[in-house]
Amino acid sequence: MNSRNEKILYSEDPGLVEDFGRPWKIMLVDDEQSIHDVTRLALSGFSFDNRPLEFVSVYSGEEARKTILDHPDTALILLDVVMESETAGLDVAQFIREEAGNSAVRIVLRTGQPGQAPERDVIARYDINDYKEKTELTSRKLSTLMYASLRSYRDIVELEKNKRGLEAVIEASAQVFELQTKENLAEVVLEQLSNLLHEQCDLSVDDTSAFAAQGCEQSATIVAATGCYAPHVGSDPTRIRDVPALQDFKAALSCSRSEIASGHYTAVIKCRDGIKRLLHVKAPFDEPTDLTRSLLKLFERNVAIACENMDLVHESEQTQIEMVDILGETIETRSLETGHHVQRVAEISKLIALEYGLPEDEAEIIRLASPLHDIGKIGVPDAILNKPGKLTDAEWSVMKTHSMLGYDLLKSSSRKVLQAGAVIARDHHEKWAGGGYPANRTGADIHLYGRITAIADVFDALGSERCYKKAWPLEDILELLRKERGRHFQPELVDILLANIDAIVEICEQKKD
Repeated sequence: MNSRNEKILYSEDPGLVEDFGRPWKIMLVDDEQSIHDVTRLALSGFSFDNRPLEFVSVYSGEEARKTILDHPDTALILLDVVMESETAGLDVAQFIREEAGNSAVRIVLRTGQPGQAPERDVIARYDINDYKEKTELTSRKLSTLMYASLRSYRDIVELEKNKRGLEAVIEASAQVFELQTKENLAEVVLEQLSNLLHEQCDLSVDDTSAFAAQGCEQSATIVAATGCYAPHVGSDPTRIRDVPALQDFKAALSCSRSEIASGHYTAVIKCRDGIKRLLHVKAPFDEPTDLTRSLLKLFERNVAIACENMDLVHESEQTQIEMVDILGETIETRSLETGHHVQRVAEISKLIALEYGLPEDEAEIIRLASPLHDIGKIGVPDAILNKPGKLTDAEWSVMKTHSMLGYDLLKSSSRKVLQAGAVIARDHHEKWAGGGYPANRTGADIHLYGRITAIADVFDALGSERCYKKAWPLEDILELLRKERGRHFQPELVDILLANIDAIVEICEQKKD
């Protein structure tokens, strides 16, 4: 007698089981051993889609409920109705559908006492797929039942797999489209591509090795990699000692066509910028189905669209940055000063912001916005702006209006850089201890961006020659900053500038007039 939960594999030639695909799992649920034996005998040598059968035998309803949880990939259950109770089989069917949530497995009820569970009533009340009397299941009819049930199960699983594949592509594409910059694009694309292949090809994470490369003509550089390719980041893919990968890569690079076969896949991401981007994956998957090929093509197109969208965003951002620089330089030129001043103030401001503890992205916003600190001077007459001598009280009053003029020009923008430029324009002439303009703010009431730009602006202005003064020696500038610590400038910012004076002087040298 076979032991409980015993799994038995059948094929036309038991010695050639390895030549078949993964077996179809058939669960026999019956309290009579003879039913198990006869069923196996009747289906001996049966295969479908070049896949043999694997039997799992259980002998009670209670055992069946536990076993289906251990074997959720069961394709068909031949289920007896009357076992430890008159409704044991019906209870199992209800458990599988409602509690186990398994809607794919095909359930065929077999009963030797049809009067106890009328077919019409059972079909109406339970989600089963067929109802047979044990006496009518001859070898021929049992084979017919197997073909119909396995074909149905295969199609249901394939549909579910298609659904999951499309969901995986949508999720992967969403993750790629959410990226704002290209810095980690390659890593995210590889991660999402691996997830897609895992879903379609039943792979584990550890099975996959992949790399992303980009370049022009016949050369490229690996920009991200996983698995066995991880040590090759930064190198030419042709240096990898992996013949199939190398052949795929060279073919894809020369033909600009994706290559996919059993065990390896190379994708070509075609973008309008002329840069060739390639993805290569090595994993133990079989020859891909048409669906898998279609899903991968869809993923490739979405990655290409994401790359092009990022290019457009980057181009737009660069245009904005250049316009900000041009505006800042224009104002400085109008006041007979050099545009290099705003470039130096920008770099010094970023350095101080980073040392103060601001994150990289916020420090970068300050760098981009600080050239706008004097944009309000566009509303100040030339006679006042370029007067070589001391300004009168009336002229000074006009000059001071440039802070609020600059703020009013920029405050309505929704762009982060221009919003930052507005508060910098407004607050960069305020003083830590009071006495500045336009609002005589003090301490933390002065926006941090304004405080940072103020000390960078004064440092560079004192060291630069203007129409109304000569450039100051470095020691005199530092002495003034020490004197104004806690008065004009926030003490911590003075300390940061003094501690980083060598780096700041280097900035001034690199961008000197």
